[in-house]
Amino acid sequence: MKTIVMQDIGLNHLHLIHTPIPEIGPDQILVKMEFASLNYLDLLVIQGDLKLPIHYPYCPISDGSGTVIDVGTHVHDFKNGDRVATVFMPKWREGRFTPEKTALETRSGLGVVSGCLAEYRAFKKDQVIHIPDEISLKAASTLPIAGLTAWKALEHGKVYGGQTILLHGTGGTSIFALQFAKKMGLKVIITSSSDEKLERAQTLGADHLINYRTTPDWNQKILDVTCGQGVDFVFENVGGDNINKSIAALRTEGHISLVGLQTGFEMKINAFPLLWKNATIRGMEVGNYEDFHNMLKFLLINNIHPIIDKEFSLIETAAALRYLQSGNHFGKIAINISN
Repeated sequence: MKTIVMQDIGLNHLHLIHTPIPEIGPDQILVKMEFASLNYLDLLVIQGDLKLPIHYPYCPISDGSGTVIDVGTHVHDFKNGDRVATVFMPKWREGRFTPEKTALETRSGLGVVSGCLAEYRAFKKDQVIHIPDEISLKAASTLPIAGLTAWKALEHGKVYGGQTILLHGTGGTSIFALQFAKKMGLKVIITSSSDEKLERAQTLGADHLINYRTTPDWNQKILDVTCGQGVDFVFENVGGDNINKSIAALRTEGHISLVGLQTGFEMKINAFPLLWKNATIRGMEVGNYEDFHNMLKFLLINNIHPIIDKEFSLIETAAALRYLQSGNHFGKIAINISN
């Protein structure tokens, strides 16, 4: 079978090789992989930014989807023909986020458990989730990290209809948050450096559009459009000094979900406005298996379709990752593994 592997750190060390189709054990299922989708996390892994103990050659990319084609003798929850997507934290079934349930070595694509860029993969039954027929496998591949992160962030923020949310950028997670927020009855302010992307966000329901290149004091613009009150919730995925502008744009007792660090791992926070506003910043990663089920129900009830900017073939994986790195995408990027 065809497999993309890292031979070393860096996009230039991704190679297509041929490996045997995995043999499954009694507690495993064999999945014919159809699609993978890219997250910024995948870039961090491949570029070596997370300093993970990777043993080469290694198959990367955390999120994927496919069809079950064989099941082990001890597996009763899945059958041939079932459509599935990966679960990023398979041990976190429900309840609180704990180190035992969310250990890095249990997560697909982070150096220990193989990623999704192979034509076939053997999974334990807790590593995948059933996908309803109404959701395509391409769409399903975008849900495990980006979709579930947006879903869980809004839950942590305890948002409700009539509130105002600030989204940064138009990548996969932000666009999911936009789609969810509008169905929940929220007003959405979204920033981008591209007027074209802002116009696309407007077609999805964004209420206020801010180009942060042409409006560098965008936090003041937000105060203007909210009559000086600020936003109720910020979906912060940029980091760096952006966090201080997000705090400045926040209302009293507002909430910030820190879900990404695109400008690096370090932030210098001005604590005074945070204290003065009695505000909350919460770091978070995706959600659990129960959250995934709830998100799937919400998608179906509200007829939400993930926005996929571009599809690449398996052999084009490095090009797909460079496209992600460029920041030119709107929504998600998919890799067609079966093509």
